[in-house]
Amino acid sequence: MSATATRAADRLRPAGDADLATILRWRNHPRVREVSLTRHEISPAEHAAWWAVVRADPDRRLLVHEHRGEPCGVVTFSGVASREKALTWGFYLDVEGLDARGRLMPAWLSLERAAIAYAFDSLGARTLGGETLATNRPVLALHRRFGFEIVRRYERDVDGTPHRVVWTELSRRP
Repeated sequence: MSATATRAADRLRPAGDADLATILRWRNHPRVREVSLTRHEISPAEHAAWWAVVRADPDRRLLVHEHRGEPCGVVTFSGVASREKALTWGFYLDVEGLDARGRLMPAWLSLERAAIAYAFDSLGARTLGGETLATNRPVLALHRRFGFEIVRRYERDVDGTPHRVVWTELSRRP
């Protein structure tokens, strides 16, 4: 298996209207909100408005990750239509469901592998970067494992409170 290949039962697919309630439930899980850059509980109306904007924006992609054939996470990309192909990404998982099945770490590894492959192979990214709270050491460690490098650190307002944020980036050399 190549570095960018994924298992046949693991994949990213475009999110659709039928996924919205599940995506909202995953996003509103307290453990996901705790490490997010927006921490309030998102209402169904706010989620629907966000979805209307995202699906109409040619510069963004919202994908559902399936691990062993089961939906278990979300990957977002922006910068897709940019000439520079400097993509920004984010993700979150079905923490509760994966924990209950004992599959959190395998699914997380699979999601990160699939997202990197999708960004570079399908979207033509030159760089893939994202923000992580400095306190979210598990995500920073996983990014490092996949070759991401810390590019900068800065402070960002998260729901009215300043937080240290780390920007990590992965580049593909031509």
